[in-house]
Amino acid sequence: MIDRSHDLPVVRQARELGISRGSVYYLPRPVPEADLKIMRRIDELHLEVPFAGSRMLRDLLRQEGIEIGRCHVATLMKKMATEALYRRPNTSKPAPGHKIYPYLLRKLPIVRSNQVWATDISYIPMAKGFVYLVGIVDWFSRKVLAWRVSITMEADFCVEALEEMLARYGKPQHRPGQPVCQPSVH
Repeated sequence: MIDRSHDLPVVRQARELGISRGSVYYLPRPVPEADLKIMRRIDELHLEVPFAGSRMLRDLLRQEGIEIGRCHVATLMKKMATEALYRRPNTSKPAPGHKIYPYLLRKLPIVRSNQVWATDISYIPMAKGFVYLVGIVDWFSRKVLAWRVSITMEADFCVEALEEMLARYGKPQHRPGQPVCQPSVH
């Protein structure tokens, strides 16, 4: 987008594109090796003690001989999208104005393959960072119909998995005589 060899100054190009001038000059830095090791250990500790916040994780890391401060632990947790699991007040109360969608599969008996599919995205820690995995599964047979791996959380790899699955298996099939899920009107 930005052409440094163009006659128009970079400042003006950034303004015309509606982006920050600082973002034009910013080059992302790779995560240091030491931080990657700490992030891996934080991930392992989070699986063992999911209610641990940055303070408790700092103390656990210090017990293992890793000198680190709470703010650095909090920064790494934010970068990993990891947070302590604990009960928060009024979490079951919907926000005013938010529409509540009915669960359409509640009374549907799942009795055969290619009737209902599910999908999920997960991350996998690697030696130098993380990769993201999307999988589409048939609920009845538990067969993985399609999957993709990506190094970014862009939607492209999810769409590719869905398109591959639809090309290979078609849409989930409704059989005559089977009840069709309809949203209930309240």
